[in-house]
Amino acid sequence: MLATTDRARAVWLRCLASAFRTALACTIVGCTTLYGPAAVQHYIAFPAFSYVTVILIVTDATLGDTLHGCWLALYATIQSVGPALLSLWLVGPGRFTNGTISLAVALAAFVVAFPEGTHLIAKRIALGQIVIVYVIAFINGVDAEAIMHPLNVAASTAIGVLACVIALLLPYPRLACWELKQDCGKLAENVSERLNLYVKAFCAEDNALALTSISQAKPLTIAGAKLLQSIKRYQESVKWERLPLKFLRNFYLNPGERLQELEIPLRGMEIALTSTSSFPIRMLEAETKQGLVQLEEHVSLTLKQIKNCFPRDSFTVPESNADKIIEFLQTLQATIPTNHEDLPSFFFLFCMKLLQRKSLAKPITSIQQKESSTPCQKNGFFKSMWMSNWSTSVNCKRLMPAFKCSLSLGLAVLFGLIYSKKYSYWSGLPVAISMAAAREATFKVANVKAQGTVLGTVYGVFGCFVFERYFPIRFISLLPWFVVISFLRHSQMYGQAGGISAVIGAVIILGRKDFGPPSEFAIARIVETFIGLSCSIMVDLLLQPTRSCSLAKVQLSKCFGTLSACVGSMSLAANSKTNLLEKQRRLKLDVSELGKFIGEAEVEPNFWFLPFHSACYCKLLASLSKLVDLFLFSADAVGLLEQESQKLGASWKESVNKLHGDVEIFKEMAGSLVKCFEDVTLLKSLTFLEKKLENKNISYDLELGKSSNWNIFKASSLKDDKIDSIISSYLQHSKEIVDKFHAADHEGERELKSQVVLCLSALGFCMSNLIKETREIEKGIIELLQWENPSKHINLYEISCKIHALNN
Repeated sequence: MLATTDRARAVWLRCLASAFRTALACTIVGCTTLYGPAAVQHYIAFPAFSYVTVILIVTDATLGDTLHGCWLALYATIQSVGPALLSLWLVGPGRFTNGTISLAVALAAFVVAFPEGTHLIAKRIALGQIVIVYVIAFINGVDAEAIMHPLNVAASTAIGVLACVIALLLPYPRLACWELKQDCGKLAENVSERLNLYVKAFCAEDNALALTSISQAKPLTIAGAKLLQSIKRYQESVKWERLPLKFLRNFYLNPGERLQELEIPLRGMEIALTSTSSFPIRMLEAETKQGLVQLEEHVSLTLKQIKNCFPRDSFTVPESNADKIIEFLQTLQATIPTNHEDLPSFFFLFCMKLLQRKSLAKPITSIQQKESSTPCQKNGFFKSMWMSNWSTSVNCKRLMPAFKCSLSLGLAVLFGLIYSKKYSYWSGLPVAISMAAAREATFKVANVKAQGTVLGTVYGVFGCFVFERYFPIRFISLLPWFVVISFLRHSQMYGQAGGISAVIGAVIILGRKDFGPPSEFAIARIVETFIGLSCSIMVDLLLQPTRSCSLAKVQLSKCFGTLSACVGSMSLAANSKTNLLEKQRRLKLDVSELGKFIGEAEVEPNFWFLPFHSACYCKLLASLSKLVDLFLFSADAVGLLEQESQKLGASWKESVNKLHGDVEIFKEMAGSLVKCFEDVTLLKSLTFLEKKLENKNISYDLELGKSSNWNIFKASSLKDDKIDSIISSYLQHSKEIVDKFHAADHEGERELKSQVVLCLSALGFCMSNLIKETREIEKGIIELLQWENPSKHINLYEISCKIHALNN
């Protein structure tokens, strides 16, 4: 209950702080544009875009984010206003037509959207400026000043940026380095609590106590993942807050990277505990239990040092504890397990030792030491920005997203002008400021943008009606709306897109005056926004016709292809760790991409298509994510074995051949089934496959003409007895290896033996769980095929034979 209250309080404080900063920045813009000197008001001719700039930059920002936003706004202004100024001066605003001004907007948008290295905020600001410059110049016609009009847009942007900086400095700066330190402290406490719970579960005397500790750790795991995301974000922001002063160097100590590395062993400990069949653990002795507790205390002290950012040299462990810990690590386990049920326990100890190794792996580094200067200090900001953008701008993959953005904006402006020339820029502006960095759920995003615009506009009109005669109070009425929007932006219903649309909708009405009757303006803006969003949806449907559920299925097959490569790269040969890690990283990226497609498909409307089987895909995603972790632990175990084998010399090479045979059998079993998954997920339907076989007059035989891979798949289908026989053989051969080098006289024999035992046991655990998780994927694939082919009987082996016959 206390933890829930603390989380609720933290959410409230975060949302209130964000609302205060946003309100302060908007107040600065409002006071400047409404009550400032006439000369200043003359140059800031577009206060609406000043508010838009504030919302784009200051939302949930730190001082580092805002300083970065200043550079991005400056770069965006040069990229958009500069060419616009030249084109308006050469052509003249009065010579444009509806078609030519829409074409000019589309071409300018393509130039901005095409470079890959440009930051998303810079692109949004630049596209918004393009809409304001060209469309309002066309609306004003011959009265528009070709030189001053673009400069007024730049000035309106500048006042918004300046307001953001002041808002992040008052009443005290919101520093990213401080937020980073706070989150690192919370994560250190989180890791310490989870470690304590995992050790309690491991040492529990019965199943109830163990399950209680494991269940208590689950919400901490979720909170830890959120803290990691926050830390990664602040690490980028801190780079813009650094000052080249030596006495401030300790203020920028960055423990985030070390804490991120500790997440890996903790995930392994959780996997080990959830794989344990019963408690108490049989091989757990009193000395081992006491050593685990001491090791847990030692790691907790290290985490406290990381949390407080003390230099590593100043951190000491009491000598008595240090001696006991070293002795415990040397004699952690010296016997290879013979029972499969003991493998999770050995894997837990392996992860515990890995955690202790990673916690002391390297000293805390200063952000100033890691990168001595910001991008703008190294080669000059614009040179760095230009090189990063245009050196990669010839990437053909950027052509389609840039063309989509260009066409959407051009059509939005064109149809907006046809509907209402006076308010036509409101059709293009929502499309411009909501440009996405990657593919997104089109209908959901358009829906929340439309709802947010309507909500904000209605609130603005209502505020104008209630406080019609009291303009200052009308402006103050924005404050509660900022608080509400801060919560909306963090909700699943509206998110960032809906929240930003809602806040802009209210600010544009309540933060301005002399724009006509609010109700008339509100209706015109809602219609224009609807026109812009409709154009964006239409372009997405025309140029991106493939549905997210189809992309998810293709990506699933791609994941199985990468998974097959991971299985094939498992080996005890020299330098195999590097190869396995490379394949594991590819698999992790593919699985992450699959998660994005699944998220899009879950909110995608079905229309006349087959509904998306979200539950089945989520199960497959969970299994693939677990496989990613298991391959990472396998690489760690293989790498440590390779290091230790160098101490054994020729004796290791002679003894490891039998283990190679066991690993090859594992690869053959798991690889055949994964290859089957890859083939069947590429099928359009079973009916299509049968028709293709019939048209080509191809017959298939379930018994003859198949390779050994297919025979293994048919005979065993990864049954429990087959898995047990492989792992038993592996453990027996591992025991023979350990016994052989144990008989020899090696320096540091006890520690070496313990290390080899834990690594071999961890690799055996990973292989066993890789096969078991592959079987879970098999169940998911059968369920998915049955969902897509409800009238068919699903037999994976039969389907594989048909595909094999068709391809040969």
